[in-house]
Amino acid sequence: MRHLLADIQSDELTEWMAYEQVTGPLGPDRGDLLHGIRTAVIANAASGKGRKAVPKDFIPKWDHSQSADWQEMLANARALNSRLGGTDFTQGGGRGDAG
Repeated sequence: MRHLLADIQSDELTEWMAYEQVTGPLGPDRGDLLHGIRTAVIANAASGKGRKAVPKDFIPKWDHSQSADWQEMLANARALNSRLGGTDFTQGGGRGDAG
């Protein structure tokens, strides 16, 4: 983490965190699907009769942006940036306007 923060500014890190929340985790494209398959197999092997688990039961839903408007997303980005000690260079810098 120290190396990351030494090489990247908090505003860029905030943008990557927001991007990851919309698109899913960075890294292998299907890691979430593989985890879901593996977990469903284990859950089904350990459970009794009844409804069987499927991989999507264990895969997080990453696209949260559909329920948020741009003002809410901007407020979240500003809050993350502030927590990371960043500076808001947008016009108005924190008044809630788009810049």
